[in-house]
Amino acid sequence: MRLENIVMQARDPQVTGRFWERALGLTTSDPGTDGLYEGRLAVGEIWIDVCIERVEAPPPPGWRLHLDLLGGDGQAQDEVVERLLGLGARHLDIGQRDVPWVVLADPDGNAFCVMEERDAYRDTGPIAALPLDSADPERDGALYAALTGWVPVVGVAPVSLRHPSLHGPLLELCPEPAPKVRQNRTHLDVRPDPDGPDQQGLVELALSLGASRSTEPWAQGHPWVVMQDTSGNEFCVLGDV
Repeated sequence: MRLENIVMQARDPQVTGRFWERALGLTTSDPGTDGLYEGRLAVGEIWIDVCIERVEAPPPPGWRLHLDLLGGDGQAQDEVVERLLGLGARHLDIGQRDVPWVVLADPDGNAFCVMEERDAYRDTGPIAALPLDSADPERDGALYAALTGWVPVVGVAPVSLRHPSLHGPLLELCPEPAPKVRQNRTHLDVRPDPDGPDQQGLVELALSLGASRSTEPWAQGHPWVVMQDTSGNEFCVLGDV
């Protein structure tokens, strides 16, 4: 099994997708459609697809999962921020006050951060981390480790996971400031490997570790299975390869 997709939402997937394509150096083999953008991020021996799907509403307040981009120290961080502003990002005030990272929004208003220098971000590539709010970081960490094959590493969050190659972003399970109240604007997709559990096996594994199937009407009738982790965050188990 593997972490295959970071799925975001936007009112114009192509405009927002082109921003992220230039921001992250994504490659595309398909122009996509008005309702979906897909681009691939390759770091070392791993890859993750960034998918952006159409929604009608603007981003609501609160982001339980967002992207932390690699910045660096001082001037390097400033240069990354200026480049992103030139691509269409804007500064965003979410009440962060005096912090060493810079909070920005993509063209649709989705929040993300440009991080300061941290040892934990060595060899991550352009996405340093994927911070995910959790009511129980230890329990959710065990779930995502089992579903992705990622391993615990030393990070900033109470629980941080990373691909065993130690390349690519960290998945950081962070204590939630408040319980989840709506569908997440960004979620993760996992896919079975040919030599591992199939889709049903992966669903059963997730259920055994405290996840649940989503009962929302929009989550039904797909070839993937929409689930929620122990904190209510959505994720999808994709079909067999």
